[in-house]
Amino acid sequence: MLSLVIFLPLAAAAVLALPRTGRAAGAIWAAAAAADLALASTLWVTYPGGIGHETRLRWIPTVSAGYHIGADGLSLPLIAMTCVLFLCCALYSARGPVSRSYAALFLFLQTVSVGLFAALDLLLFFVFFDLSIVGMYFVIAGWGHGDRARSALMFFLYTFLGSLVLLLGFIGLYVGGRTFDIVDLARVPPFADRPGAAAVVLLAVGVGLAVKTPAVPLHTWLPPAHTDAPAAGSAVLAGVLLKMGAYGFARIAMPLLPGAWQRYAWVIICVGLAGVLYGALVALAQDDVKRLIAYTSVNHMGYILLALGAAGLAAPSGPRVLAVSGAVTQMVSHGLLTGALFLVAGVLWDRARTYDARRLGGIAATAPRLTALAALAAFGSLGLPGLSGFIAEFQIFAGVIGTGLPGAVVAGALGVTGILITAALFLRVLHRVFLGPPGEVAVTPDTRWPETAAIVPLLALSVLIGLAPRWLLDLIEPVSAALVALAGRP
Repeated sequence: MLSLVIFLPLAAAAVLALPRTGRAAGAIWAAAAAADLALASTLWVTYPGGIGHETRLRWIPTVSAGYHIGADGLSLPLIAMTCVLFLCCALYSARGPVSRSYAALFLFLQTVSVGLFAALDLLLFFVFFDLSIVGMYFVIAGWGHGDRARSALMFFLYTFLGSLVLLLGFIGLYVGGRTFDIVDLARVPPFADRPGAAAVVLLAVGVGLAVKTPAVPLHTWLPPAHTDAPAAGSAVLAGVLLKMGAYGFARIAMPLLPGAWQRYAWVIICVGLAGVLYGALVALAQDDVKRLIAYTSVNHMGYILLALGAAGLAAPSGPRVLAVSGAVTQMVSHGLLTGALFLVAGVLWDRARTYDARRLGGIAATAPRLTALAALAAFGSLGLPGLSGFIAEFQIFAGVIGTGLPGAVVAGALGVTGILITAALFLRVLHRVFLGPPGEVAVTPDTRWPETAAIVPLLALSVLIGLAPRWLLDLIEPVSAALVALAGRP
């Protein structure tokens, strides 16, 4: 069934190539996304534990590469979140005519996204990783605004270069283990007795994944790509594609190179902390609402790297498991909340044709529903209790500080200041754009039903995780413990 979840959207994209499907493109996209979400939900309900829903077929036997897919507590939440977000993007796009090529690109992106999170083979992972770059390039270049050609080219060149470096790292793992299978490589880590070679391979894998994450200072492609992408493209880029890098760190770098991960854990922590502080401070200085949201993604992905770095510290396993659990929860939470924020920004663009906060104001008087949705998404992103952001960030900081190591305590304390800055910047935007005096550009009418129907489910899930997270954490915590055990090997 997992293969069906992966390739159903691609099959729907192929249907759109048939003649006379132009007027039904939006409906076909939404129906395929809804069916895929239903199948993903079935995978969740029938998940047996461990690596479930596994398929392992021969593909390129000469290099021990296969079509090996499966789902566990790390990948299944991200697969479900991906299906939810793509369905919401389909609903959001229903507010106007949807071209066949636009719908087909998003269906293609859904296939490669779900495929990447399900991949248990390095070569298969890389194929999906690279194809996601191609799909998003055409979304930005074809349906973006502003200097979309330059932003799309910058996105493609940066991330494609990162993928080439990642490929070199994967080849290094193959040389060390004589297979591309992630499960086999995790069982017997390559270069366990060659720390120099392991460090070089970790550097290649880390740089390739850090570009996609994005980690400071490899993040510069992100703000222009987000600013000039269409709203649904920005939601998918931030909500799903950025998770590919963070997921790769947890799935590949930590368990396959445990010795190197332990030796360079402080470097990873410092990179994560730099993203937390830099992303928050630069976002605070933005007047462009969409660029502000983009920089908060740098901030939130920094929390994930901070937590994953802590997993490599010489400390009790309990706090490290808590930090990794928080990192995975943060991936899900960020996908939901930032996806909602970018769809809200899309409504602003549709009404006012600007993201400039200096030209906007008093939106609450003319668009109360939009204001309520924006406020809830902002409060979730700044980590307000009762929303998913609080659950994720509490686990991360409790885990990092709970290791008891002086450096980790300092890093955690500095990271908490990122929450304060994030709170300041979101409250500033809410006051200036929504609650302040009327701006020179009116924002009216209020959200239409497709826009409301797209944003509300994302926020509802964030509230559900914030108030009753047990259903999600019960799935995540066992695999977090397994990852910490793998990363803690000598």
